[in-house]
Amino acid sequence: MLTQIMLAIFQILIIIALAPLLSGIIKKVKAFFQIRKGPSIFQPYYDIAKLLRKDSVVSENVSWIFYASPLVSFAAILTAGLLIPIFISDIPFGFAGDLIAVVYLFALARFFTALASLDAGSSFGGMGGSREMFVASLVEPAMMLSIFAVAVYAGSTNLGSISQTVSNLGIDAMSPSYLLAFVAFFIIAIAETGRIPVDNPATHLELTMIHEAMILEYSGKQLAIVELAAMMKLLLVFSLLASIFFPWGMDAAGIPAALGIYLIKIAILGVAMAVVETSTAKWRLFRLPELMSISLMLSFLALISFIIVKGG
Repeated sequence: MLTQIMLAIFQILIIIALAPLLSGIIKKVKAFFQIRKGPSIFQPYYDIAKLLRKDSVVSENVSWIFYASPLVSFAAILTAGLLIPIFISDIPFGFAGDLIAVVYLFALARFFTALASLDAGSSFGGMGGSREMFVASLVEPAMMLSIFAVAVYAGSTNLGSISQTVSNLGIDAMSPSYLLAFVAFFIIAIAETGRIPVDNPATHLELTMIHEAMILEYSGKQLAIVELAAMMKLLLVFSLLASIFFPWGMDAAGIPAALGIYLIKIAILGVAMAVVETSTAKWRLFRLPELMSISLMLSFLALISFIIVKGG
């Protein structure tokens, strides 16, 4: 029992420590493809440290929701991190929740952030909250369906069981349905983390913002918590991609080896995301259902192809 608790604490520390690094890697790679020097990969750490040293400026019209939202969002995402395999498939608190619980924890964080954007009474905040809920209504069912397409292999929605089953299958897991599900989930990862072409995390143009519009009223320590929570969510979505579709090496001999393999997989996914962002332009809001429809269609095709192959 003590070992399980220590592993859980270690996993929490890994998530908090690596989340800014992943964000820094993506920004550095994007700058490379844009022929810019770009900031250091450690710049997100400096930004969070700077914000933590500053006081928050808060409107006198906000309620307790505005103060509670950063903490609730941070706690919800960190709790989701305990249910997602990071460097070992036998996660300590895997019994406490599965895929559905992770999706709802992400939704809880999104819900409170949107509430806070409305609570501040800002027109831009309300616009961002409305857009975020619009995207969420498309993303959440597509996310569950894309992972369900892989969950049928394991006969379980427990993420640890899915990782172990796919890992044991080895190269045999690389079927058409598996590849279709991966592409579907990668599209969902773009939308869930607010990357281009769905949203531009680096912009401050009021007419195009989604996530940034919701947190315009935050500053200082509160903004540091919100930004760190967003970085953690990005890391966890990438961890889902790595642990479900590329789980090989998770249970390598010793934690250092498994952690090293995990870092390599996350770095590769970060570079891939940066390439996608620099090679595409931001889409108009009303074109996003087309993107989500592609993900849903690929997920359905993955399920159908699995049923056909299994039945054959």
